Amino acid sequence: MRKKIHTAVLAACLLTSSLLPVLPSSPAYAASGYTAKVYANSLNVRSEPAASATITGTLAGGALVTVTEDQHGWLKVRAGSVSGWVAGYYLKRTSGSSSASTSGSASAKAPVRTSAVSSGTAVVTASSLRMRGGAGTGYEVVGSLQSGNKVTILSRQGEWTRVRAAGGTVGWVASQYLSGGTARNLNTAASNTQKVSVVRKSGSIRGKLIIVDPGHGGLDPGMLGTTYNTMEKDLTLQTSLYLRDYLSAKGARVEMTRTRGDQKPSFSRRVQLGQQLGADAFVSIHYNSSPKNVSGTLTFFYSEQNDIRLARAIETRLGQGIGLRSNGLSFGNYHILRENPLPSTLVELGFLSNPYDESIVRKAAYQRKAAQAVADGVADYFNN
Repeated sequence: MRKKIHTAVLAACLLTSSLLPVLPSSPAYAASGYTAKVYANSLNVRSEPAASATITGTLAGGALVTVTEDQHGWLKVRAGSVSGWVAGYYLKRTSGSSSASTSGSASAKAPVRTSAVSSGTAVVTASSLRMRGGAGTGYEVVGSLQSGNKVTILSRQGEWTRVRAAGGTVGWVASQYLSGGTARNLNTAASNTQKVSVVRKSGSIRGKLIIVDPGHGGLDPGMLGTTYNTMEKDLTLQTSLYLRDYLSAKGARVEMTRTRGDQKPSFSRRVQLGQQLGADAFVSIHYNSSPKNVSGTLTFFYSEQNDIRLARAIETRLGQGIGLRSNGLSFGNYHILRENPLPSTLVELGFLSNPYDESIVRKAAYQRKAAQAVADGVADYFNN
């Protein structure tokens, strides 16, 4: 969320800001490190913070790792002889510093545990989904599926599922883009069932009070787009207005921290608004930036007790398709999250430093899709 600053006034504003940028050179959480636990069956460790990077090892479910760096939803970890980057969504922080032994919990290029399943079916939720020859983006594409296609589930490996398409093609797909089926795990008793993620219709949130926070404002334009010079403060306000409307349509009461472009409440004032009104949740809307060629959305949380369920509910909806891919969840040590007693999240809805992202997020159609996904995620949070 690095901001290009063109005025001395803006520089002074940002020097006092607790909402610091998120960049590879300035990670959201770094320094001495902390201990986290893997909560996936197995987790690929990669050479770079990208899904296309080379797999250098794997981590077993329940393994304890030391996290040393955070880049756009990817965490740099160390466990025994294994070191590299993993998707942050599959780690849960367990302590402020690393002290637990990780002996035997990871192995470089070790075989990944696969669970066989049978009698399971699922439906493709992505508009287009590639089938690959193995459980990872580094394998060749062997086929493709479209939204609504039904598949038979054969086995699972970490965040990947092996499926058979209606035409007989067998391949691996990303599990997050499947929904609507159940499968029996053959490695456990026959009576045990494992549910495939189901895309739910979000319910009513009548009476809930939601604080919607359009980032930046006033003399702080936020990020300036590198191609079209789009001002982040304008995008956040317009997207937040759409979000207000969608939440209101679900029965929620909505208060915004600002409603005009010339307003810039302090971070403490934004947080206090929710406390004073006795709000039920707080959602801050932003657009991102990076010196690297990265794209997509990113959803931040601070407290695992208060924030992570809300952040995960929203990220899940964003990941179901709004025009840009989701980069998952990330820990964010930001004032409006750290000092906020309400369930809170900060959502980055695209990179204005990326010409492709900027060209998309400028459009009202994208802003409405993003706002609808966030509103649905908020409803999911209160209805689960």
